[in-house]
Amino acid sequence: MRDQLLLNRLDDIGKNLAQTEGALLLLGLGSVGIEVERLDAYSDIDFFVIVKPGFKPRFIDQLDWLEAVHPLGYSFQNTKDGHKILFEDGIYGEFAIFEEQEMTSIAYSEGRIVWQDALFTNLNIGTPRQKTDVVRPETMDYALNEALTNLYVGLCRYARGEKLSGVKFVETSAVDNIISILHLVEQENDYFPDVFGNERRVEKRFPEFAKRIGNMMQGYENVPASALEILAYIEKIYPVNQQMSNEIKRLSTICQQEKSDL
Repeated sequence: MRDQLLLNRLDDIGKNLAQTEGALLLLGLGSVGIEVERLDAYSDIDFFVIVKPGFKPRFIDQLDWLEAVHPLGYSFQNTKDGHKILFEDGIYGEFAIFEEQEMTSIAYSEGRIVWQDALFTNLNIGTPRQKTDVVRPETMDYALNEALTNLYVGLCRYARGEKLSGVKFVETSAVDNIISILHLVEQENDYFPDVFGNERRVEKRFPEFAKRIGNMMQGYENVPASALEILAYIEKIYPVNQQMSNEIKRLSTICQQEKSDL
C-alpha cells in the first residue's frame, strides 16, 4: 500500500539522518505528521529537518542524505529553506531545513517527530509557536459582497475579451469568498481543515456545497453560466442587492449572446 510506502520512506530518511553529521531531528508534517488517517494513494511526504547551527547550507545544497535513501529523479529549490523532490519510484515530497531557533518565528501545522538525535531534548518542537488559523468570518456580509463584485468585474472582463481574467474572478475569487463563510451556511464535517488552504478537503467538509461546485466552475468557455450558478447560490443564502443581481444577469446574457454570435 502506498500509504505505508510513504511512512517507510520517511522512517528511512530518519535512519539515514541518524548517520549524517549535523542532523538533529526529522519532523513529519500533514498526512505524514499527526494526520496519518488521511493518507492515501495520492499523498506525499512533507517534512522539516532540524540541524545544528551552521549546517543548514550543507543540507540544502547537497541532497546526498536523500539520495542515500532512494535515488532522486527530480528536485528544485523552491524556497531559501528547502526543495520540492520526486524520487525515482514516484514518491513526491517537499522539505525545509531549519536551525532550532528559526522554528519560533515560522508558521507550520503541528508535526510528528519521526527521528531525533539522543542529545536533542526539545520535544515540543513539533508544536508551532506561531499559530496560523483558518479565516473564519463571523458574518457573511463582507465575503458575499466581495463575491458579487467578483462576478460583476469578471463578467465585464469576459465581455471585453479578457476571458482568462474573467475565469479567475468568477470561478476562483468568487468561489473562494463563498468557501470562507460555508461554516455559517451548513454543518461542517470535522475532516482535517487546512490552515494554509481553506479549499482543502471541502468536498468532505461541506458535502452539500460540494454538489454545486461543478456548476459553479464550468470552465473557460462557460464563465457566464458559472456566474449565474454562483449568483443563484448566493441569493439562496443571502439577501442580494437587486441592482447588483440584475447587472450580473445582464452581463451574463451579453456574454452568452456574444458566444452564440461567433
